[in-house]
Amino acid sequence: MHPLGRRRTSVIAGALAALPLTALGPTVPAHAATTITVAADGSGNYTTVQAALAAAPSGAIIRIKPGTYRGQVSIPAGKTGITLQGTTGTATDVVITGNAPASTAGTAGSATVLNLAKNTTVTGMTIANTYDRHDSQALALYAGGDRQVYRNVRLLGYQDTFLSWGGTGAAQVRQYVYKSYIEGAVDFIYGNGALVVDSTTINSLDRGSGKTGYITAAATHTGNRYGILITRSTLVSPGAARSVALGRCWHAGGAADATGQVLVRDSALGGQILQAGAWQDMGGFSWKTCRFSEYNNRGAGVSGGTTDRPMMSAGTAANYTSQKYLAGNDGWNPVQ
Repeated sequence: MHPLGRRRTSVIAGALAALPLTALGPTVPAHAATTITVAADGSGNYTTVQAALAAAPSGAIIRIKPGTYRGQVSIPAGKTGITLQGTTGTATDVVITGNAPASTAGTAGSATVLNLAKNTTVTGMTIANTYDRHDSQALALYAGGDRQVYRNVRLLGYQDTFLSWGGTGAAQVRQYVYKSYIEGAVDFIYGNGALVVDSTTINSLDRGSGKTGYITAAATHTGNRYGILITRSTLVSPGAARSVALGRCWHAGGAADATGQVLVRDSALGGQILQAGAWQDMGGFSWKTCRFSEYNNRGAGVSGGTTDRPMMSAGTAANYTSQKYLAGNDGWNPVQ
């Protein structure tokens, strides 16, 4: 550019800098998220979480004071960006509880929290399904939206405690669970989502003499590389030694293209984990039709050399990290 051209540019820039902001046109203020407080004792804006959700716009922060809140909490798909936050940060202080079984209410209807919305965060609370018979699904959490984060939560149930579900076909939702506690006995972490359970205690309840427990039941679509990852976690149980399977192969609805993927890595496995039979068949499908593996675990439950516990190589494991599971096409990375 000619030297006069450079001088003219600098003069114009200086003149603009000298103008007040109002002379450059109106500015748009940043809007703080709407904050709503729920308190069972009436000291908040609402006494139930569901009433707060009904009033909340997308992106709202719903702060929940200590107490027990009964009945289903449903976050519809249209309420994106919602945060549910226990006010004390102690998960046992805020309890959302229900006791509906899927046998009468249906899978979604049984869920104590039915979260179908994208970009939601749930922190500092307990979500429980206390249905006391062991002959039916009874979900604590149905996670059906993409980019969901659960941090410092307690998920309590027996059969099918936590479902990550994106619907039929290859559509996939992503969820990240961090520094939490998940409890159940049968298929209690399951579904077809890309789900990472990180730095979490996973407690397999005692099913009694001669009954096997099952932690996962993945139905990952064969077109999706990633399914359920359990990482940096601790697997415990009050039950007998060698009584719990890491998972079984769930071909949802008999679908041949539901070839579940599960990796348990960098975790502490208690003595409750089976040696032979740590991965199990289901519904007439062999566990070998699914993609199950372990990597770099420790503790009494690690493989003693049984041939039916596939080990992932270090080279392959480099591509099966939390970030890889959750990145999708948009590079989402909530990992802590």
